[in-house]
Amino acid sequence: MQDQAPMEDLARRAAAGDSAALDRLLTEIRPEVVRRCARFLPCREDAEEAAQDVLLQVARHLTAFEGRSRFGTWLYTVVANCCRQKYRELKRRAAEQPAAIEPSHAVDPRTTSVIAGSRVDLLEALDRLEREHPHLVAPLVYRDICQLDYAEVAERVGIPLGTLKSRLHEARKQVRPWLSAT
Repeated sequence: MQDQAPMEDLARRAAAGDSAALDRLLTEIRPEVVRRCARFLPCREDAEEAAQDVLLQVARHLTAFEGRSRFGTWLYTVVANCCRQKYRELKRRAAEQPAAIEPSHAVDPRTTSVIAGSRVDLLEALDRLEREHPHLVAPLVYRDICQLDYAEVAERVGIPLGTLKSRLHEARKQVRPWLSAT
């Protein structure tokens, strides 16, 4: 999503009911959505499933995009929510049906991505943060994972910039020991 102006215009037209604009918008945002989902979910297939969920949510709920913030900001919210939901679904599924790992399919720790492990740790930490301090999750996700600037995050969360920075500091302080313990 290099040039924001045409994307914003496309999103507004699609939100107003232009089906051709919606088709074009979904086609154009798909690669970026997959990349953003891969930031959350370590397994490519899971990231692609989450990306499909994102595109479906965008198609269904684009009329909720009122243009008060940038379309990209609204989209990052949908990405973050869908990825976290996919993670919870995968975690629940794994708990319900633990799969036996055959020796031929065991993961070799020497070739396992450190980043993939840290993403799972981060998702676990976000899950815990949501249970213990739900008001701290959105600032952390938008700023540290979606990499939105402070002003955009404050606008998206609907709080003053100073409050955002305070919540972000507290969120990082809460999450840090959970991540270093793993």
